[in-house]
Amino acid sequence: MSIDRIVLAFAGAVILISLLLGYFFSPYWYWLTAFVGFNLLQSAFTGLCPLAKILKAVGVKPGEAFR
Repeated sequence: MSIDRIVLAFAGAVILISLLLGYFFSPYWYWLTAFVGFNLLQSAFTGLCPLAKILKAVGVKPGEAFR
C-alpha cells in the first residue's frame, strides 16, 4: 500500500471515528473532524502532510496515488 492510500484511509477513518464519538459522547469531538478536513485542504495546496512525512521516515514506499 502506498503512502497516498494510507494517508487517505487514515484520514477517512479518523473522520468517521470522530463523527461517531461526537454523536455518542461529546460534540467536542467534531473539532477533530474539522482539524482533519483542514489538514487535507491545506495539504492539497501546499503538499505538506505530516503523516506522509512520518510514513516516509518509517520506510513506506511512496508509490503512485490510486494505482
